[in-house]
Amino acid sequence: MRQTKSIVFFDGVCNLCNASIDFIIKRDRHNKFLVGALQDGFSKEILSKYQVKANYLDSLVLLENGEIFYKSTAALKIARNLSGVWPAFYPLIFLPKWLRDPVYDFIGKNRYSWFGKKNTCRIASPEEKSKFLSHETYKL
Repeated sequence: MRQTKSIVFFDGVCNLCNASIDFIIKRDRHNKFLVGALQDGFSKEILSKYQVKANYLDSLVLLENGEIFYKSTAALKIARNLSGVWPAFYPLIFLPKWLRDPVYDFIGKNRYSWFGKKNTCRIASPEEKSKFLSHETYKL
């Protein structure tokens, strides 16, 4: 079965990452995305098919049309599909990754000390359940 939704994988214990997922869910007016924690077994099962390391937590991971994207590329591809002014940032994708990714890496390296982390991964609220990756929302 071909999936039409893109999947945003995130660090489920990172407070900044969880705030980013809230941001995406709120602005995903066209229901383009599913989201799943990188630590979740089902997420790991999907990502293993794309040779993503099982313990990878360094950035957002976007699965879009059968391709994996990381860091600033993933963030810009997500922004392109959000409501509001966020698609206006997509042209930054034409800058080379060596210019874009160091900013992403700097924030990522400091995210726990600046924003904190939870003891467990985030659980979807009943209202959000259809946006979170599960066996019901994504068929292998």
